[in-house]
Amino acid sequence: MQGPSPVRSGRSDVPTLVWPKTGRYTGPNPKRERVPMRLSRYFLPVLKETPAEAQIVSHRYMLRAGMIKQASAGIYSWLPLGFKVLKNIERIVHEEQQRAGHIPMLMPTLQSADLWRESGRYDDYGQEMLRIKDRHDRDMLYGPTNEELITDIFRSYVKSYRDLPLTLYHIQWKFRDEIRPRFGIMRGREFLMKDGYNFDLTKEDALHAYNRHLVSYLRSYERMGLQAIPMRADGGPIGGDYTHEFLVLAETGESEVFYDSEITDLTFGDREIDYDNHAECQAVLEEFTSRYARTDETHDAAIFNEIPEDRRRSARGIEVGQIFYFGTKYSEPMGATVQGPDGSQAPVHMGSHGIGVSRLLGAIIEASHDDKGIIWPEGVTPFHAGIVNLRQGDAACDAACEGLEKALIAKGLDPLYDDRDERAGAKFATMDLIGLPWRITVGPRGLDKGVVELTSRRTGKSEEMTAEAAVERLVQIYEGV
Repeated sequence: MQGPSPVRSGRSDVPTLVWPKTGRYTGPNPKRERVPMRLSRYFLPVLKETPAEAQIVSHRYMLRAGMIKQASAGIYSWLPLGFKVLKNIERIVHEEQQRAGHIPMLMPTLQSADLWRESGRYDDYGQEMLRIKDRHDRDMLYGPTNEELITDIFRSYVKSYRDLPLTLYHIQWKFRDEIRPRFGIMRGREFLMKDGYNFDLTKEDALHAYNRHLVSYLRSYERMGLQAIPMRADGGPIGGDYTHEFLVLAETGESEVFYDSEITDLTFGDREIDYDNHAECQAVLEEFTSRYARTDETHDAAIFNEIPEDRRRSARGIEVGQIFYFGTKYSEPMGATVQGPDGSQAPVHMGSHGIGVSRLLGAIIEASHDDKGIIWPEGVTPFHAGIVNLRQGDAACDAACEGLEKALIAKGLDPLYDDRDERAGAKFATMDLIGLPWRITVGPRGLDKGVVELTSRRTGKSEEMTAEAAVERLVQIYEGV
């Protein structure tokens, strides 16, 4: 079976990842080179006032924190701070996909309409699909998903069951022409998505791929500081009747959800999972899906009412991923077959698995904020800590801040040093707005005592300690994140 080897590619530009006994990612160079970043030289166009068009928390704070700028309806430019968080989320998704044995690649944004006509979806998909013609009058489309394209790739090269199982994935920009794009990146028209596709000889093998994806998604979301609940869902235009959505509970969620409160007590944690082991992966699926949890499309009031009343919950949820098993829906009409052990040709069993990479950024903010701004979980924060100089231009304060900056960088961390000639209140407000998990404050009175102040953004608690101790504390916090 397809094992936990992170990469089965001969490409030299894809690093082989290393999984230590703790199960946490170390990578080929965990202390990769960092470049000092001073706020006086950074592009961070923060806004004091909330733009009128921003209706939900994530949209408001992303605009105010200078993370995005609207280019046109439902389409955004990602400014440096937002881009850093986006890349951190993307990195976690890559790491967990490769941990599960899935192989990265990249497919184009523009696709031929002919492939979609083969599958029968070109006319069925609806007006969300952006249809265009090239200069030769050929029908093209901006891909909303990639089932047809990946099936064409598979049928061109894979001919035997001996090459199975196989799971390929990529992270690529998608476009769906929403009739009313709103809520910033949460319901935009252009979005970054991880979509993966498994090819298996039998339904049993394909369902193991399904379970493997569920495990990898649980790991991914928890590393981002999220609890994403797998809920029974509707197949929609992708197809298939075996599918789960992953939803983050939030008041601004677009979906109404119904669930047993016991499911919110479940965590995946640091447990070790052998992705080759059918029983282990099946056990995780059963653990996380045996309790009632459904979106409004599949809600069954009769079953729901069988749950003890004190555990019945209804809420709103933000969809951040979905996994599908759809059998031979695409392989049969498109001729994606392999020669089986008995020599006969058989269509492969397939599934697709998506994570909304850009949408996750908004979901994290919706789940982790206060009235001052964003509160980034350590796993996705754009900078590991902020350094605030309370008296810029003071020789001792400047030297202490520069020493902290160098020490953090030497330890593989990425600080943001606010070296602007601004009053302390403005510096604190900026740090609170952009949401870095930790802040080190350096001022003359503290230095007279030989200490700096380390503050948690989440709790607001501060502690005085030496600069060296502050650096070591942050190293410990981020170890293994």
